[in-house]
Amino acid sequence: MKKENSYTNDYLLDRQIKILQPVDGYRASTDAVFLSSLVDGKKIKENAAVLDVGSGTGAVSLCLAARLSEKKLKITGLDIQADLVKLSNQSSVANGFADFLHYEYADIRNGVSLVPGSFDVVITNPPYSDHDMPSPNTGKQLAHNLQNFSLFEWLVFCLKMLKPKGEVFVINRAEAVNEILAALHNRAGEVRLLPIYSKSGREAKRIAVIAKKGTRGITRILPPFYVHNEDGSYAETAEKILRKGCGYFD
Repeated sequence: MKKENSYTNDYLLDRQIKILQPVDGYRASTDAVFLSSLVDGKKIKENAAVLDVGSGTGAVSLCLAARLSEKKLKITGLDIQADLVKLSNQSSVANGFADFLHYEYADIRNGVSLVPGSFDVVITNPPYSDHDMPSPNTGKQLAHNLQNFSLFEWLVFCLKMLKPKGEVFVINRAEAVNEILAALHNRAGEVRLLPIYSKSGREAKRIAVIAKKGTRGITRILPPFYVHNEDGSYAETAEKILRKGCGYFD
């Protein structure tokens, strides 16, 4: 890891992906890699338009671009932090993705220049909660706390950007599941819930949700995803995702 100015040069997926991240601000977590893995490469169509809402350092979309390079996806990331947008675009260039992956500054509370209903897939790792203890670091505070904009409103925006029958992929704290489902109600169906546990026997810390806009299919709870074995090592599925860049449904 090489430190330069106010950012570091880091790697994801066992050095498959280069990523520039601020030294003191928001930095990517395993949540981003797990979220990216949920987009099913067998189902997404070639040249699909993908929107990464709240893209942060770009980890979600960078991992997606690498894993599904043969699909020739057209990926746009949106974030409210201009410094992260700049770093993310530099990461895209560093990985050779600039022709099909770019990031834009946007405050989704005030509208965006993108056309609603124009994306096949929306991926999002929203700020956790408007009730969390704010971080003294401005970048982390923006990344981890909703600012005068609820999770419900965030997800309604995501759905607005989707084409009919487009899919939204969300990861958040497990306790946010009720608000997520409320936002999806009468707007999206065929909901799949994936509870994510640090280890067997623990409460779920995260929930991943997949839904299809404008449909009314049943809601399904998928088998639990355990990140770690009892000895603290990564479980098989997590290892394949984090180290080999595999998709969750591969």
